[in-house]
Amino acid sequence: MENGAPAWKFRANEGLSAASAITVRGILFELMANLNADDGRTMVPLGHGDPSAFPCFRTAPAAEDAVVDAVRSGKFNCYGPTVGILPARRAIADYLSCDLPYKLSPDDVNLTLGCTQAIEAILTVLACPGANILLPRPGFPYYDARAKHSHLEMRYFDLLPDKGWEVDLKGVEDLADESTVAMVIINPGNPCGSVYSYQHLKKVAETARKLGIMVIADEVYGHLAFGDTPFVPMGVFGSIAPVLTLGSISKRWIVPGWRLGWLVTNDPNGFLKDTGVLKSLKGFLDISSDPPTFIQAAVPHILEKTNDDFFSKIICILREAADICYEKIQEIPCITCPKKPQGGMFVMVKLNLSLLEGIKDDQEFCLKLAKEESVIVLPGIAVGMKNWLRITFAIDISSLEDGLERIKAFYGRHAKK
Repeated sequence: MENGAPAWKFRANEGLSAASAITVRGILFELMANLNADDGRTMVPLGHGDPSAFPCFRTAPAAEDAVVDAVRSGKFNCYGPTVGILPARRAIADYLSCDLPYKLSPDDVNLTLGCTQAIEAILTVLACPGANILLPRPGFPYYDARAKHSHLEMRYFDLLPDKGWEVDLKGVEDLADESTVAMVIINPGNPCGSVYSYQHLKKVAETARKLGIMVIADEVYGHLAFGDTPFVPMGVFGSIAPVLTLGSISKRWIVPGWRLGWLVTNDPNGFLKDTGVLKSLKGFLDISSDPPTFIQAAVPHILEKTNDDFFSKIICILREAADICYEKIQEIPCITCPKKPQGGMFVMVKLNLSLLEGIKDDQEFCLKLAKEESVIVLPGIAVGMKNWLRITFAIDISSLEDGLERIKAFYGRHAKK
């Protein structure tokens, strides 16, 4: 004790700060702090994954009505079961079963606080001493943050830009060893805008079976496919290798703030039960928070009553925006898009620093772009690809065009003479 002050024994967990530093939110916050307060133009958000602020992306009336009805009923102000209320789990099982060669049961479905809690749940369950997990590069950095927090070793396999961002399956086999427990597949792709074919996904499942690992299939952008390749859920191949499907209503219904996700077992052979994974998963959910009960109660109505016109409208907007984004990128010499996006809400572009003066990497590019043009773009380092950029096209068309024109002007000022 010095000068009468007690010798405090508590300390912060520094690991939390280290983990949060590699999240999209953390990096976007840093970019937002670099905006020029004197710039009178509206900021253009080309770095986010939340288009709900734009009127053209308003959710379906059936979804809004479902939530209102659930609240006004007075029946869903209570705590729910840790795995979710039965009507919601049954509705999600039926919804997902439409695309599968077998039928899911409500017991295969666990409801979560958005897809992020589903990620947290399964990575915590798999984080046994010495275990490692295979993550895509580029990928969604929340997996890195949660794995780091859980002391689960991360190993990265490449997605191949010249092959439509397909998985480097040989690379997967080379990375795996006796301590590898799972590989993560994000389809439709965040951040690449890719949509994997049936044939490629089958090869992924066969590789997982050969290695004795599960597939964690992140399908939060499920059905948001607008190119030539239709969306195929990884669960189709659950009889080849066990699949845990992560999803939510956040993206397809444009309601990320409603925080309703799921973690679903696609494992007709029962391997996940036999190895104790399902028991451990329930144990995690027993000590975690649940999605709001009234949102759970709205799920059956949301899934059953949303008409096809709503989905078609969203797909048309995304397709048009992706086309415009791809075409406008061709007009900006310092960035190159290896493949036109086929789904999701993002595209990856390669940054050619040799054409720029006074910009050393993707982070500096994004910081200066924010300051000079009030445009927010995510640096590729955030998703595992240094000197690339992730651009979202899930905003209204006029804002998208404005933002890309500002990037073009930014290039003009910083181009090497």
